[in-house]
This record gives sequence, C-alpha cells and structure tokens, in this order.
Amino acid sequence: MKSAVETLNPTRVRLSIEVPFEELKDSLDAAYKKINQQVTVKGFRKGKIPNRVIDQRFGRGAVLEEAVNDALPKFYTEAVNEGELNPLGQPEVDITELKDGELLAFTAEVDIRPAIEIPDYSGIEVEVDAVTVSDEDVDKAVEDLRGRFATTNPVERAAEDGDVVTIDLQAKVDGEVLEDGVAEGVSYTIGSGELLEGIDDAVKGLEAGAEATFTSQLKGGSAEGKDAEVTVKVSAVAARELPELDDDDFAQMASEFDTLEELRADSRKRLENMKQYDQATQAQERVLDKLIELVEVPIPEKLLEDEVKTRKHNLEHHQLGQMGLDLAKYLEIQGKTEEEFDKETSEQAVKGIKTQFILDELVNKEKLNVSQEELTEHLMRRAQSSGMSPDQFAQAVVEGGQVPMLVGEVARGKALAVVVEAATVKDTNGELVELDDDEDETAETVEAAETVDADAKDADAAEAKDAAEAK
Repeated sequence: MKSAVETLNPTRVRLSIEVPFEELKDSLDAAYKKINQQVTVKGFRKGKIPNRVIDQRFGRGAVLEEAVNDALPKFYTEAVNEGELNPLGQPEVDITELKDGELLAFTAEVDIRPAIEIPDYSGIEVEVDAVTVSDEDVDKAVEDLRGRFATTNPVERAAEDGDVVTIDLQAKVDGEVLEDGVAEGVSYTIGSGELLEGIDDAVKGLEAGAEATFTSQLKGGSAEGKDAEVTVKVSAVAARELPELDDDDFAQMASEFDTLEELRADSRKRLENMKQYDQATQAQERVLDKLIELVEVPIPEKLLEDEVKTRKHNLEHHQLGQMGLDLAKYLEIQGKTEEEFDKETSEQAVKGIKTQFILDELVNKEKLNVSQEELTEHLMRRAQSSGMSPDQFAQAVVEGGQVPMLVGEVARGKALAVVVEAATVKDTNGELVELDDDEDETAETVEAAETVDADAKDADAAEAKDAAEAK
C-alpha cells in the first residue's frame, strides 16, 4: 500500500491511497465466504459454492464491491497511522480507480486535530472578587436558618404576607374548567412566588372560607401559556412564627453549638469558604479565557457544525424536556430571538472546542497522566450530578464506551490547574490570591467551561441514566 497526505487547510487533509490487488486477497476471500453463506445454487451445498460459480451467477462486481467495503477501513486506518494524523469524525471516501486483478485507488478527506503552539503562559494575570463577609451576610444566614425552624399556627384573621394558606384552585380557559386545572388542599406561603402570577394579591385580605378570582398565564399543563380565569378559595390561614434570637436556646436547637455567638462564627466561616470556592472558580475561568486569547486555534467547520447541532439537541431533548418546555417557549422566556440563540450557541461551541484542543495539547506538553484514584473520584462526582449511583453510572459509562471521555476530562482539569498555578491572581483589593491546589475543583471548572457539553455533560449523564434505566 502507498499513501500520500495533502493538506487542504489547517484542519482538513486528503489521503490518496493505492492498494496493489494482491493485498486485497484476505478481503476477497472474506467476500466469497460471506456471499457463499447468503445464497443458494442448485447442485451445491450451502457454503460450498465454488468462486467461479459465484462470479458467473452473481457477477464479479458484487464480489469486488463486498471486498472493497471490507478493505477500505483497514487501509484508511493504516494511512492515518502512517501519516501520524489525528482524525476528527468520519472520512469522505471516493474510489478513484478499481482495476480487477491490478489496483484499488481511493481518496479520503477528513478533518484533523490542528497543530497548535502553546506559548509561555506564566505571564497570565487575572483579577477576581475579594472574599468579604459582612455582618449583614451573617445576619441573613442566621435569619434563613430561623426560617427553616419556623412553626405555623392557625389564625382567625385575613391572610397577610408571609402567612401559610391552604387553598383550592380552579382554572378556566374560554369559560371551560380544565381537566388538569383543579387542585385542592394546596399549601402556599404568600410572597414565595411559587405558584401563579397574581395569586399573592388575590389571597391577601381573604379569611378562611372566602374566595377570589384573578387572571393569570398558566405555567404548565394542557393550556400552558394561555391566560386562565383562576378561582382561589382559602380554607385555612396560618401564621409563621420564627424562633427567638434573644438567648442561646435557638443555637442549641438549630445546630451543634451552645451559644448564638458560636453559631454566628460558624456561619461566617461557612460563608467565607463558599466565597473562597467561588473565587477559585472565577480565577480558573478567567485564566482559561486568557489562555484561549493567547493561542491561535483553527476550528474544523464540520466539527463546529456537529457541536452546535449536539448542543441544540441536548438542550431541547434533555434540559428543556425535563422542564416541560420547547425551544420556542424557552427563547420567549429568555427574551432572545432564534438568530441570537444560534449565534450564542455557536460562540459557546467555538470556546468549547478551543478549550479542549488547548488543554489536550497541554496534557501532552506537560506529560500529565490520570491515576485510577483520580478517575474514580471524578466518576463519583459525575454520578452524583447525574442522580445515579456510582455503580449504575460506572456500568453505563463502560457499556457506552465513555471511559476515555472521562479520562480526558480529568486530564484537562489537571492541565488547567498547571496554568492557574503559574498565573498571577489578585483580588479587587490588589491582594495576591493563593489558590488551593484542588484538582477536583479544577476538573469541575473544566467541565463547566468546555462541554465538547457542559451543557453536553448534563446530557451525557442523562443519556447514561436513560440507558441504565432501560436495562
């Protein structure tokens, strides 16, 4: 076999391959054997038909076609390896010459991973938000904790903001009560915004036994998006009572601490930890953006087209489907046109592809490896985010052939950690920020940034879950 590589552009090549006919012998033998098992010729046992009879009865052309189809993948792979190429996707194959007994010649055009140069990234500098926790932040955290320990007591008065009311609902569209528009005994906290728009104004001022009617656009169900006439009847009113904060009893009831002072100190520490995590994530994302700016990355057109299609498919059939929305409704909620959405999706896909190419090149440049322990920890995190048990997720990943994908995610996380460690990170106060060397957090940041699926990652998990549940 002879092969030559022609570079069409930085991301696409054409392979020209010539195969002497004697190298097709194994494929020709396999073709005769396959046809032998599929056809019947009077006077011959099945599988025992001579090759010359097959040529006479079914044509030498049918045999050659079968043999070439069997041989093409093998010779294409040999040419790719010989040319030291990194193909992306399936090739477009064209048979240019087929002379029986002499020669098979064909071309294969395919996108390839572009060669990129990683410049010195040690000079990257980024600014992140400073970690500050105010007394007001601590007050709010404690107040939220009080809310979780609130009790409700029935009252004989009109409903007010913050009260918990028990209500019956009936929705009509065009004067007809909807089959799925009736609900009884619903518990609702006034002001929470968890039900229909306009319900707060309708129930405020009503006592038990009273009712009101208002108009609201339905958020789901058979008449989603339509204006409905909604009747709400209050059957009970209860006031929420928060535990007192004037002594240490609340701290002992709501936490493992003996005093309110200890509880507030713990709340402050938790808030600081959360903001430090957010700061680290912000640093990683901004360092990644700076790195992408430094590197020239040609984008294969077909890969970009496929990535955009995949993102749109995953959004429509996984994320939006779970929320009971279609793309048109989603765009309406987001206040975007389809053109704006397509442009945004394309930009995200470009960033995802660039991220993967750059970090994969860094993995090779820095000779980074992924240990079994690192892969297991990453798999555990992905399983948790997918809502599956680790065993279920691992089984789905193995059966779906997605182990290399997970290894790649961990390796890219380690590559980004190398760049972040070399970068200078300062907060908005001008203070140098020392980030913890936490590869787990870095890997999660890469998943959120690259998505070749962050959006796609959720969809991958959803598909793995669907596959596992189907078994």
